[in-house]
Amino acid sequence: MDKFWTQGYPAGVNAYIDRPHSTVLDIFDDKLQAFADRQFTSNMGVSYSYAQIDSMSLQIAAWIQNLGLAKGSVIAIMMPNVHQYLPIVIGVIRAGMVTTLINPLYSPRELKHQLIDSDAKAIFILEPFCNTLEKIVDETLIRTVVVSKIGDMLGAAKGMAIDIAAKYLKKAVPSYQLTSNASYSVISYKALLKQAKILPYTRPDISPDDLLMLQYTGGTTGVAKGILINNKNVVTATYQYVEWFKPVYAGMADNVQMNTIIALPLYHIYAFICSIVGLTVGQHLTLVTNPRDIDSFIKILAKRPFHLLPGVNTLFQAFISHPDFRKLDFSECKLTVVGGMAATPETAKRWLEITGLPILEGWGMSETLGVGTANPFDGTEYTGNVGLPLPGVDISIRNDEDEVLGLNEVGEMCIKGDNVITTYHNIDNAKFFTADGYLKTDDIASMNEQGSIKIYDRKKDMIIVSGFNVYPNEVENVIETHLKVAECSVVGIADKSQGQSVKAYIVKADESLMAEDIKMLCKENLAGYKCPRHIEFIDELPKSTVGKILRHELRKAANIAEI
Repeated sequence: MDKFWTQGYPAGVNAYIDRPHSTVLDIFDDKLQAFADRQFTSNMGVSYSYAQIDSMSLQIAAWIQNLGLAKGSVIAIMMPNVHQYLPIVIGVIRAGMVTTLINPLYSPRELKHQLIDSDAKAIFILEPFCNTLEKIVDETLIRTVVVSKIGDMLGAAKGMAIDIAAKYLKKAVPSYQLTSNASYSVISYKALLKQAKILPYTRPDISPDDLLMLQYTGGTTGVAKGILINNKNVVTATYQYVEWFKPVYAGMADNVQMNTIIALPLYHIYAFICSIVGLTVGQHLTLVTNPRDIDSFIKILAKRPFHLLPGVNTLFQAFISHPDFRKLDFSECKLTVVGGMAATPETAKRWLEITGLPILEGWGMSETLGVGTANPFDGTEYTGNVGLPLPGVDISIRNDEDEVLGLNEVGEMCIKGDNVITTYHNIDNAKFFTADGYLKTDDIASMNEQGSIKIYDRKKDMIIVSGFNVYPNEVENVIETHLKVAECSVVGIADKSQGQSVKAYIVKADESLMAEDIKMLCKENLAGYKCPRHIEFIDELPKSTVGKILRHELRKAANIAEI
C-alpha cells in the first residue's frame, strides 16, 4: 500500500526507521555503558544508575547460565514494578534465554496455564505471590525458584523496614512453604547475587530472528494466548518509537534527562516497550509499584519533575477525580499519552483544563509490541482518533471477505510490519492472519484522507440492534458527559424482539443520579436504537490490572455468553 499518511508526519520524523542495533542484547551492551553515570530507575525513594543495573544484570545472567539450561530456555518473571524487575529481565536476555512475563495477580489456574504452555524452567517471583505458585508448582516443569522480597533493592535498613511492614502490618505476604526438594530448588534473590559474583559470564551468540519473549495476551476474553516475539520485533518497535519521539526531544534542553513515569505494570507490553525505549535513549524511569493507590501516586509525581506520563483512560479519570491532583506541577511535562483503551472526550477535556496538556492517543497490541498508530507527539489537542501508522507500519481496513476497503469505510483494521509477530504459540495461526500476511486486530476502524485511524470498538464488543451496528464506545462517551457519572461501560444483551439491546453499567459520582437522567441524555444525543434500554448502577467496574474495563465480565453478569 502507498503509505500516503507519512506526508502528515512531524518535521524531522522519517518515514522509515534506521536500526543501529540488530538485537536487544546489542542495545543493552551499548546503552547501559553509554549512559553509565545516569540514573536509570527510582522506586520507593531509592535510585539506581545505568552502571549499577549493567553490573547487576550481568551477575544475574552469569548465574542463570550456571543453571545448565539450554540456550533459549524460558524463564518466568512474576513481579509488580519494583527495582528487581528490569535487571532480571535484562539478565535473562543477556544469558541467552527467553523471558515470559506473568501478571502477579494471576490465580493458581492462570499461572499454571502460562507456566505449562510456555514450558518455563525457572521463575523469579516476589514473595507476596509465592503462595499462588506453591499451589501449582508441582504440576509444572519449574526446576528453579528465585524468591525476592519487596525491600531487596531498597537498602539494608529501609528494605528491612518495608519487608516487616509488608508482612506484619499490611499482611501483604500470605504464608507459604516453598522450600528446595527433589523437584525444584529455591533460592533467595540476595543469595543469587552473592553467588553470582564469582561466576563467569559468556556473551551468547544471538541473531535477529532468535526468540526473545513468550508474551501472553491479557486473557480478558478467555485463556491467554502465547505470542512468539523475536529480537527483530523488539528492536524494530523500539526504534519506531525513538523516531516518533523526536519532536518531544526537540523541545527539551540538552542537560535535562527525561523522567518517564512507569505506572503501568511491566509485565504488560505497553510498559515493557516504554522501558526499553527509555533505556535506549537514556531516560530516567520512575517505577510505580501500586498505581491504584492514587494518594501515594500523586506524592510520587510531586517529588521531582516528570516529562512523560503514559497511561490508560481509567488512570487519568482517577487522577482527575482526586482532590490533590490539581496541586501537581505539570510545567515540565511534555507528553501525556493514552493507550490500551480509548480515551473518552470528557476525560480529555477535563485533563486539558487541569493540566494544560492534551491527551494524545495511540494504538498498539501485544502482537505489535505496543506499536501501531499514534497521534503526532507535537500535537496540541485531543483528536478522538488514534493517529497515523508509525514509521515502518502498514495498515489496511478490510471487510469480512478480506477485501481492502476504501477511505472512510468501516471494517477490521489489519497491520503488517517488522514489529508485528508472525505466529502464535501452540495454536493454529490461520484465522489470525490475512492471506497476504497482515495481522487481523479485531478492532473495527476506518482511515481518513490523511491516514488517521479512528477506532470504533472491538469487533467482539459490537452490539447489533435490529440489524444496526452499535459501538459501545460511542454510547459510553455520551453517558460520561453527565457530571454525575464517574465511569460507565456498555454491553449488549439478548433481546427477543431486536436480537440485542444496549445495557449500561454506571458508577455514580453523585448519588442523586437517576436512570431517567441517563435515558434523557442519550435520547438527546443518540439515535433511538443506540440508547440503553437497561441501566444498572454499580459500585465499581471490573478492570484488569492495566486498568482496562472488562466488558466480558459485565456480559456474564447480564447472563450473556461470550461473543
